[in-house]
This record gives sequence, C-alpha cells and structure tokens, in this order.
Amino acid sequence: MFGFIKDKLSKIYTSFTSKLAGIFKKETIDADTLKDLESLLISADMGVKSTKYIINKLNQDVQSGKIKKGEDLKNALENLLIEQLHDKNLDTKEFNVFVLVGINGSGKTTFASKLANLYTDKKILFIAGDTFRAAAVEQLNEWAKRLNVDIEMGKENQDPASVIFAGCERFKKSHYDILIIDTAGRLQTKVNLMKELEKVKKVIVRQLPENKICTLLTIDSMLGQNSLEQAKLFNESTQLDGIVLTKMDGTGKAGIAFAIVQELNIPIAFICFGEEVDKIKKFDAKEYVEQLLSE
Repeated sequence: MFGFIKDKLSKIYTSFTSKLAGIFKKETIDADTLKDLESLLISADMGVKSTKYIINKLNQDVQSGKIKKGEDLKNALENLLIEQLHDKNLDTKEFNVFVLVGINGSGKTTFASKLANLYTDKKILFIAGDTFRAAAVEQLNEWAKRLNVDIEMGKENQDPASVIFAGCERFKKSHYDILIIDTAGRLQTKVNLMKELEKVKKVIVRQLPENKICTLLTIDSMLGQNSLEQAKLFNESTQLDGIVLTKMDGTGKAGIAFAIVQELNIPIAFICFGEEVDKIKKFDAKEYVEQLLSE
C-alpha cells in the first residue's frame, strides 16, 4: 500500500532508509550503534521526545540481552514505531463534515478534491471559505466541476464566516451527505488568521450541532520541524482531529509523522502524493513503518 515511499521518496530512502539498512546488518549492537541510530532518527525530524523514548527503550533491550544483532534491533525498532503511531487512530468514516485548515501552499485545496473523490457515491457540497484568495476559490470551483460536486462561493474578500454560514444552511436544506469546507490559509498576521479560524469554527459548530465535524490540518511534509510548529499553532486555535501529510513525493522527512503524533497527541489521517485526485492513502501505521524500514 505504501510502496510509494520507495518509488517516489528517493531522497528519504537515500538519506534515511539506506543508512538504517547498514545498521541493521551489524552483527553486534553497542552504545555507539544506538548513538548513530539516534542521530539518524533526529535527522529525519522524528523529534527529540519521540527519539529519546525509542533509544531508551532499545538501550534497555540491549542491556538485557534481548537485542544482540542488527536484525533484533530492526524488529524492536519496528515494534516501537508502530506502537507510537497506533496509540492514536482516526476513523474518518465517523464524520460527514470536514473542516480543512492549513497555511497557503500546504496542499489544502487540492486535498479537498482528493477527499471528495473518496466519497463518489455520496452527495457532496464544497464551501470555498478562503475568500481572501481568489485563486483558492477558482481552484476549488474547478475541482467541483471536474468531480461533479456542488459548491458554495461568496464574493472576493467577503467575510468567510458569512459564506460558511450560507453553505451550512444549504447543506442542511438540500440534504447533502458530505460537507467539505476550505478555509483561509493566510491573513495579515498569524493572530488574525487564528482568530478568523476560531470564528469560522464557532459558526460551523453552531449551525451543525447534530453533525460529526472533523477538523484536518494539511501539512507540507517537506517542511520538517516547521510543520510541527504550524500544527501547534493551529491546534491551539481550532482543536484538530487529524493531520494530512501532503507532498510526500517531494523531499519530505518521514519522521515528522512520529513527532506530530507523540508531541501533539494528534493522529495522522491521510498521506497525499502528487496532484491527481487518487493520489491519497488512508494512513496505516504498520504499513508505513514496514515500508520505511525495509531495504
């Protein structure tokens, strides 16, 4: 399922997976080996907290004799990584309203189309809530035409909350199955953006009290630790249900998934790669880790 990690993420494989393979071939594991592994995990943006936890656990197993050679280390590391990601799972099937947040350029509007494509048997409504950026509205409208999805649009620079209010009313009155709301990704300052998102979220919750609302943050996987800082800011303003890692066909650092889950307690919902609507996968911890560690 996640074979694209090898097929498309060549730079990740060269700088991370291939070096891991060298460690896993060692006949004996000592403190220096664990230091090398620690440096490698941090270089992949796995985060200090997550990395320290993993290395401490592995060191305990080395000391107790459970880990003697590289193969043992690989198996133990695989189990620890899967365990970390499995602690947090998100079943998006439980929701019918999706609020998409993220900075401009993170792949938010493109993700809206990919998400809609997963519900081809449903009656879907888009809301173009990024009224501050005409290109975003035009892009979502183009996707709506291609996917035969209805869309609620306002005027340029119209108050996003008013457009979203109208869209929520339409969603209820016309009995749509799925609602996908694209929001603004940039205002004059971070404070203005976060306040706008707080306002928008309140409107949605008030208008759709009977619906299950899922707020997803799109993150450009190429940004590494900067993505973690973004997630912290957005989560403070609008409680996030899940993360979408986009642009995984670029030079992203695969470890950021672990840092986000461990440090922010937020699950990874989807991984996206490429522009086409079918280039999306529901995140599966076991498959992700197995592909990451395989030669």
